[in-house]
Amino acid sequence: MQPRSSPPLIYEINTWVWLNELSRQNGRSTTLSTIPDSEWQAIADLGFDSVWLMGVWERSPTGIQIAREFESFREEFSRILPDYNPDVDLVGSPYCIRDYRVDDHLGGAEGLAVAREQLARFGLRLILDFVPNHVAPDHPWTASHPEYFIQGSQEDLAAHPEAFFAVGEHILARGKDPFFAPWPDVAQLNAFDSGLRQAVVATLNDIAAQADGIRCDMAMLLTSPVVVRTWGDRAGAVPATEYWRDVIPAVKASHPDFVFIAEAYWDLEWELQQQGFDYCYDKRLYDRLVHDDARAVRGHLMADLEYQKKLLRFIENHDEPRAAATFSPAKERAAAVTSMTLPGARLVYDGQMAGRTVRLPVFLGRQPEEEIDRDLCGFYERLLHAVTATEMDRGEWQLCETSGWPDNQSHDNLVAWCWRSPGSCSVVVVNLSDGAAQGRVWLPWEELKGNRWALEDRLSDLSFEQDGDDVAASGLYIGLDPWGSHILQFHPQTGQIE
Repeated sequence: MQPRSSPPLIYEINTWVWLNELSRQNGRSTTLSTIPDSEWQAIADLGFDSVWLMGVWERSPTGIQIAREFESFREEFSRILPDYNPDVDLVGSPYCIRDYRVDDHLGGAEGLAVAREQLARFGLRLILDFVPNHVAPDHPWTASHPEYFIQGSQEDLAAHPEAFFAVGEHILARGKDPFFAPWPDVAQLNAFDSGLRQAVVATLNDIAAQADGIRCDMAMLLTSPVVVRTWGDRAGAVPATEYWRDVIPAVKASHPDFVFIAEAYWDLEWELQQQGFDYCYDKRLYDRLVHDDARAVRGHLMADLEYQKKLLRFIENHDEPRAAATFSPAKERAAAVTSMTLPGARLVYDGQMAGRTVRLPVFLGRQPEEEIDRDLCGFYERLLHAVTATEMDRGEWQLCETSGWPDNQSHDNLVAWCWRSPGSCSVVVVNLSDGAAQGRVWLPWEELKGNRWALEDRLSDLSFEQDGDDVAASGLYIGLDPWGSHILQFHPQTGQIE
């Protein structure tokens, strides 16, 4: 496959659960080596160019045993799966990794290689996981390289058994971030250790030989200020270079097209971009779509365009509640149009388009049956096809101003932006409120003048004509119902777009 210049449109799949579903549907065991071509074809036909197979690495038996011991887990799992059977359904956390080899249950390394070949035939790239902050307690490194980990003492273990554990003669810290209690099922790696950094480069080079990109779990935990805040002197002296500035260039020296994606929080996206990440989660946009108004979203979109091009937009992933359970049906559609039509990478999680409402804990290998929302499926299909048809990932993006009238300021609830590429001009307008909104959208295109235009709404059957001189002089009038959206593609009736 040739290198792709435009940001990826990613479809995330919970691999274990998905293969379980396919096995049930097909009446036979399905692994990564036996996925029907029709599954990949359906994803490609929607316009996706990348598939994130979440959770392919070998899961920890020790981690599974630890999870069995938590009554709160049993209660949650039984609530989600009333017929929950821990011997079958508890498959372990994909973020408690025993080893970076493809789990045999999923088909092993050979199965992943087959799946990657299939994906390539359909023009799809493969993204996998990397968990830089921690590994399972039974990962080989805990015994062979205890120096890779944050260390403790016998006194620490006696005083804080919830935060430390023993591996032979060594006391290792359990993984954590600076704001929460330690996680009981993982061992904390020391980002400051030079040997660990070299081992991580080797691990990532091995992964890069099997995939086209990687999503790095909680990537900001490896930045030096966060390590110091979390571990203080236990981590040792602060290295001269940041962890990611060492790791990413070393991997890209051998795999220059390998894509690094950071799960990032705490407003550290810009810093992680500077440290080498191709894309960082835009959690701030997600939070604003859930909790804030149009003004907050508009302010977010005023950020530098080069920064925005390296963000990953989403309204759902395996760490967040299901979109259908978070938003009203109309608001979900407005949020989806927003996240899918902005610059940067975009992510859709398996089940999002079907309207699934149950957020499945990553420990489980089976999900409950839910009724498919056919109307929502149809909406997402139209939205994805609109993104492809208007070439949004290849054009020039610009935030648009809106205006209203002295007695009607509802335009403040409209957020608008436009895309322009050779042969295509489009404008996206979203009403981020529960009331009707009207206003004028000001478009920055010189070619409006002297042309008459046919406007086609890619989200509906609406079409109409506009005089370009009128739009340039007075703005494009827009009226939208609560949480309504337009993706308007401009077709010149005279002249052409250059």
